[in-house]
Amino acid sequence: MLLVIDVGNSNIVLGIYDGDTLIRDWRVSTDKSKTTDEYGILFHELFHLAGIAFSNIKDIIVSSVVPTLTGVLERLAKQYFNTTPYVVGPGIKTGMPIHYDNPKEVGADRIVNAVAGFEKYRTPLIIIDFGTATTFDYVNKKGEYCGGAIAPGLAISMEALFQKASKLPRVDIARPPSIIAKNTVNSMQAGVFFGYVGLVDGIVQRMKAEGKDNPKVIATGGLASLIAPESTTIEHVDEFLTLEGLRIIYLRNK
Repeated sequence: MLLVIDVGNSNIVLGIYDGDTLIRDWRVSTDKSKTTDEYGILFHELFHLAGIAFSNIKDIIVSSVVPTLTGVLERLAKQYFNTTPYVVGPGIKTGMPIHYDNPKEVGADRIVNAVAGFEKYRTPLIIIDFGTATTFDYVNKKGEYCGGAIAPGLAISMEALFQKASKLPRVDIARPPSIIAKNTVNSMQAGVFFGYVGLVDGIVQRMKAEGKDNPKVIATGGLASLIAPESTTIEHVDEFLTLEGLRIIYLRNK
C-alpha cells in the first residue's frame, strides 16, 4: 500500500492507495507545533480506526507547502514506517515541463495538481485549488505547466473582514439566501461568497483569453464544492485530484 500526504497551510490530507484504488482518506488540521511522535500517534489512531496496520504501508510520498512539517513527516516515515519518503520538490521526476521564471518557486501542490489533471483529462486545463490561498494553474495542450495566479482564500478573506472592521462579527463561510441581504451576517456572507464567485470567473475568463487553448476548468480543494455550483466557468469538481497526482508522481519515480 502507498501512503500519500498533502500538507497545506490549513489541512493535511492523507490517502492510502492499494494499487490504483484510493481505499481511505482523511483530512486533519495542520499543526506546525506538533512533533514527529505526536503526528505518529495521530496517524496510528486514524489507521487503527480504519483497520489498517502501519506494516501494510510500503512507500510514502509527500507534498508540502509547510517546510517545518516536511522534516517532521520525513522523520515519521523513517521511524514509524521504516521507509524513506519521496518528497515532491527539486530533483523529483514529474514528467511535466515547468515554464516558470524560477521553477523552484512553484508550490508542490500546484505541480501535483497539474500532473494529475493532465494525466486524467489529456486536454488543456485551468486547475483551481481552493485552499488557504486559492491557486489558478494553466496547463497547455502539450502538457506543460505555464504558470498561474494566487489569490487570498475564502477563509482568509472572511477572517480579514472580521479582524479589520471593528463592528463586524466572525461568521461562517456559506452561500447566503440572497445577494440583497437583510442582516449583517448574511451581508458579509453575500459580499465574500458572491464576490469570490466573481473573482474566480473573472480570472478564468482572462486566462482563457490569454491562453487561447480552450482549456477545461476543474476545481479541487476543501471549498470547491461550495463555489462551483454558482460559477459559470468551473466544469468539474475533482475532490481527490492532489492525492491522485501524488500517486502518479510516485509511480514515475519508483
